[in-house]
Amino acid sequence: MSDFVVMAKPVGSLCNMQCSYCYYLNADNGSAPPHMSDEILETYIRSYMNSVSGKVISFTWHGGEPTLAGLEFFRKAVALQKKYLPAGRECWNNLQTNGLLLNEEWCDFLKKENFDVGISIDGIRLVHDKYRLDAKKEKTYDRVAEKINLLKRYGIKPDLLCTVSADTGENAYEVYQALKNFKTGWIQFIPIVNKNEDGSLKEESITPKSYGDFLVTCFHQWLYNDLGTCDVQLFMEVLNYYAGGKQSLCWLKEVCGDVLAIESDGQIYSCDHFVNKENLLGSIDSCGLSSCINSNQQSAFGKAKSDWSEKCLQCKYLHLCNGGCPKDRDQDKNNL
Repeated sequence: MSDFVVMAKPVGSLCNMQCSYCYYLNADNGSAPPHMSDEILETYIRSYMNSVSGKVISFTWHGGEPTLAGLEFFRKAVALQKKYLPAGRECWNNLQTNGLLLNEEWCDFLKKENFDVGISIDGIRLVHDKYRLDAKKEKTYDRVAEKINLLKRYGIKPDLLCTVSADTGENAYEVYQALKNFKTGWIQFIPIVNKNEDGSLKEESITPKSYGDFLVTCFHQWLYNDLGTCDVQLFMEVLNYYAGGKQSLCWLKEVCGDVLAIESDGQIYSCDHFVNKENLLGSIDSCGLSSCINSNQQSAFGKAKSDWSEKCLQCKYLHLCNGGCPKDRDQDKNNL
């Protein structure tokens, strides 16, 4: 495996929101330090730049809530990127945030350093404020919407990330229209598939049929009204495939495993949806990212995605999604 992506978690799973459906809250079980050290940050940046070959070196900052690391942390990160950037290559940063801490100073920095920004908002107030409360259990929709508009005033059009819960599925038209009306130009839909210990879906989870109905409703609105002015990630991926391209999203590929996660303590995992001891690849201070991504363990992790169920094998659209993300599958693959 050559080039790959790393989801860097500068504050681990620490967050200033308590979203009820979040898969990552306390994912590190409190064992990781609350803040990535300068030493780990520098080692990570240097290792990553030495491990990828593309002209553009892409850094993705995730969480938890990465802005809790503070603006000075990201100023250090950018300075280190410039220090170690090989001649003739470029550096790109993406910040995924809930937006609550963004202010004029943050936006000025993000614009100056050409950060792409993804901001999480669940379409409409009715749905968003049911699930996405802050640490004080207070509603956040209006504050997040305000931050989207603040970013736009600085010339930053954020990607809008919308989780699709059971409630979202019941309000497909309204959710799509609300997201489109922010006029940022890019929307991502992320299904909520949370399970009880017995493998059954939790109440907030979207069912396969409801998710399909949701996407069909959004697709029709997009195709007839917004094609060319607003891009929806999944729809663009499908169009690219039918135009002769290949899947670029890990969860659509036949083999995954090219998106690692690095925690605040420098521990490296196969994927940010599988931060557990079984998928721990090593530590940034003792092994390089290249050795992790090219390890037999990571290769086996990626190939396991194509261990499809009988239902998948019988589906005429398997070539499009390749079974989707393993985290969303039934624990009993014969029942998927």
